[in-house]
Amino acid sequence: MSMLNWHPVVEYEVREIEFKNRKIEHEKRMQQLKSEIEQLKKENARLAASNARLERFEREHCSGLTPHPSTGDSWSS
Repeated sequence: MSMLNWHPVVEYEVREIEFKNRKIEHEKRMQQLKSEIEQLKKENARLAASNARLERFEREHCSGLTPHPSTGDSWSS
């Protein structure tokens, strides 16, 4: 009788192993994504600080100046 039932048991064990492997891979991917999110948060903070410095510079140095007359489409070249 045990010879008749060996295949479903093996199948179940194989599926269990595959499930555990997928779970481990999923956990690794989640850790990687959390790390990438933290990196992006740090980069966003750095860029926000840079933008604040640029805005401060612009207010201090460019707000009192009269705009230069347009010389055409000089930004597109």
